[in-house]
Amino acid sequence: MTLSVTSPSPRGWLGSARLVYTSTQGSCRPTQTYTQAPLRVQRPLYPEGLDLCHSVLMHTAGGMVAGDRLTIDLHLQAHSQALVTSAAASKVYGGQTWAEQTTTLSLAPQTCLEWFPQETIVFDQAHYRQHLRVDLAPHSIWCGWEITRFGRTARGERFNQGHWQSALEVWQGRQPLWLDRQALLGGSVALDSVNGLGGQPVVASLVLVGIELSDQQLTQLRSLGSGRGQVGLTRLQSGLLCRYRGGSTSLARQWLIDLWQTLRPWYLGRPALVPRVWPQA
Repeated sequence: MTLSVTSPSPRGWLGSARLVYTSTQGSCRPTQTYTQAPLRVQRPLYPEGLDLCHSVLMHTAGGMVAGDRLTIDLHLQAHSQALVTSAAASKVYGGQTWAEQTTTLSLAPQTCLEWFPQETIVFDQAHYRQHLRVDLAPHSIWCGWEITRFGRTARGERFNQGHWQSALEVWQGRQPLWLDRQALLGGSVALDSVNGLGGQPVVASLVLVGIELSDQQLTQLRSLGSGRGQVGLTRLQSGLLCRYRGGSTSLARQWLIDLWQTLRPWYLGRPALVPRVWPQA
């Protein structure tokens, strides 16, 4: 079932996307798809076979402005496997009020969701708040990443004004597996502090939850970070956290892809195939 609604709110876009994935006889497909502009979902793709569905989210308005509210809700029913990405980088324009995105990812038992949106560019003077919650059933796996650039640095822009807030939560039942809350005030000392951005405009993270990794596997993953900027890997409860801080979106993206291509055979038993909508190195 597919349904789209296109009317905008007079105070900003109230966009939403809801997808439910179902696995039947070895084929995973979105059995419910609802979108409200400016969000759209392309037709499902199967470059890796029918058992793993690729979905591409699109933001048809070209970026978020003050007052926009986006809601994304994905649910994987038992035995489903899906990779969800975005068609292009997300842009958050400057404004005096908040733009917000709330994402909820719910995984039933024996599922795997890969959540790989392309980077978010937070313009100077933007006020942006994002909240991502992942609810895992036993024997489910979630791998997700996030890439954020503060300011259009190619134009010499710096994040001198504005506010960015991020909250990421991973739960299993009533047990929190990982909670990560961050905030950045434009023009604050955190832009140059060693405990903040350290003078760098790009931060990125990759999180894997639902699998235990050996010391040998961690050593192999750490070897991928050479020459990529400031990177680090940390064990989580039943998972892994990888962070990047540097000056290049493309270097951050390629490091995350290298990590994913190494991790994928360990947690899903199959090689990783890069979606065609991603920029080519």
